Amino acid sequence: MAGPLGNAALVEPELASPLACALSSMEREVLTTVRTALSQRRMRLAYQPAVYAADPSIIGFYEGYIRLLDAQDRVIPARDFMPVVEMQELGREIDLAALQLGLQTLQEHPGIRVAVNMSARSVGYAPWTQLLWRSLLNHPGIGRGLILEISEATAVQMPDVLIPFMNELRPQGIAFTLDDYAAGATSLQLLAAFRFDIAKLDGRFVRGIDRYAGHQKILRGAIALAQEFGMFLTAESVETHAEAEWLRDQGVGCLQGFFFGAPDVSPDFAAFLAARLSADRALDRR
Repeated sequence: MAGPLGNAALVEPELASPLACALSSMEREVLTTVRTALSQRRMRLAYQPAVYAADPSIIGFYEGYIRLLDAQDRVIPARDFMPVVEMQELGREIDLAALQLGLQTLQEHPGIRVAVNMSARSVGYAPWTQLLWRSLLNHPGIGRGLILEISEATAVQMPDVLIPFMNELRPQGIAFTLDDYAAGATSLQLLAAFRFDIAKLDGRFVRGIDRYAGHQKILRGAIALAQEFGMFLTAESVETHAEAEWLRDQGVGCLQGFFFGAPDVSPDFAAFLAARLSADRALDRR
């Protein structure tokens, strides 16, 4: 019969693994750093432009990526904490911080458009929804500049909550993006019910799309489906001219990636407004 130590090792083998203990300790340390950054307001948004495929000199909108900073003002890599916090209240607090910064930018720069990432789970987080509605009431028209990006993975988990939420906010001018599109398995019925305004093609399929026939078949099908449901198409992670050309030829309306600009904490919003104004005037002269 096994002794006490043998039984413990069988029931909880991770206790005998120095690697598992080290990883758990690192995870706790990262989460503590994230909580501290949020409590001390060491955060900012980095804005990456999404340009019109037909005319890359015109920016359609900016996507704001949350950046949390440690005590030495170094960015805490999102990959180190986002997979862990997604199911926790800490994930909702990060969504709240991103929304606060995005709304502040819209207040300071009327006329621009900013996409802010959120989890569908934040719909049930009172501080997040209260901030959104308070801003809409106190700043009429601000919703026309706001795009809420919701990952496909979380959207399909909470359709009964998310669909009424989207329908309630659409009259405020807010647009909704289905993020990571083509990576998941959203049913046709749910696509019809959600009525997303924008579908963002997942970067895993965009990279090298001009060379990979298998990915081309997937994206052609996803693009046709999005167009059938009336969704405007955008693509992330565009890094080469060839990728941009292929996507434009397939009907993708906006392109986002390092080929057109890296995320920037101090973008030239004035240039965005000037380019849009020039384009509008050109249309008026036709």
